[in-house]
Amino acid sequence: MSKPDILLVRPIMPLIEDGLTQHFTLHKLAQVADESAFFREVGPRIRGVAAGGAGKADRALIEKLPALEIIANFGVGYDGIDVKAAAERGVIVTNTPDVLTDEVADLALGLLLATVRQIPQVDRYLRAGKWLEKPYPLTATLRERKVGILGLGRIGKAIAERCAAFGLDIAYHGRSRQADVPYRYYDNLLAMARDVDVLMVVAPGGAATHHIVNADVLTALGPDGILINVGRGSVVDEKALIAALRDRKILTAGLDVFEDEPRVPAELIAMDHVVLLPHVGSASVYTRNAMGRLVVDNLVSWFEGKGPKTPVAETPWPRK
Repeated sequence: MSKPDILLVRPIMPLIEDGLTQHFTLHKLAQVADESAFFREVGPRIRGVAAGGAGKADRALIEKLPALEIIANFGVGYDGIDVKAAAERGVIVTNTPDVLTDEVADLALGLLLATVRQIPQVDRYLRAGKWLEKPYPLTATLRERKVGILGLGRIGKAIAERCAAFGLDIAYHGRSRQADVPYRYYDNLLAMARDVDVLMVVAPGGAATHHIVNADVLTALGPDGILINVGRGSVVDEKALIAALRDRKILTAGLDVFEDEPRVPAELIAMDHVVLLPHVGSASVYTRNAMGRLVVDNLVSWFEGKGPKTPVAETPWPRK
């Protein structure tokens, strides 16, 4: 029996490519010289797609694959997948939740600590020999801060647990109140921003969240406010953030994600009072390997007739 044909949209970690090669007939779009000919000749045989990161699966791609059954996304965020177009065709979409929750939550707290206590700046100060001249100036603190979490999903809850361990007051904003959590709920983001001084962004990307952290929200956060973003860059109006940081309407920001990755605005790079990371929330060997295995496992499980392991909320798959 021939193996199902799978399309790899962009190069991905070797663990995934090796796993896909073992179980499927793998086609790598990046190695295709003539895409028109490929989609005409091979496209009708493609039954699965592996995507994620720079590898998008938009409506145009989905429409070129008439036999497509499943798209397996590498990452918990799947805004690079046109889930509406997939659902219209009855195509399953999966992502890689849970296995990266703790890693991203750990990094979010590390980023908060690095930002509020200026750890990268202090490191640079010492390396430049300035400690020999005088002590580093006193920094801000986490003490008595109130944290507002935008997006209390799996990762948001893990961040909340870590914040609670630091003795921080916690609130959250989302589409609806969650009955099983002890944190204060706000149905209005602006109201929450007024009442907290750390805004932790963990929300997914997409049209519903585009630029919801805008100039008004940043102003409400206040001059002692800290913005941390480990969700998606599109959630924050980057121009408004730059203006708020420049005009000291907020104290500082710690960012792991940006609107136009990997391009980061020169204005942010020039600011010494912010901490910037190159989207490394889940980027440990341990966690990326677990994510990679889940991509392969979703495809294998589907084609063995066992259904998807981790279908996304919008995908056409019955839930018990």
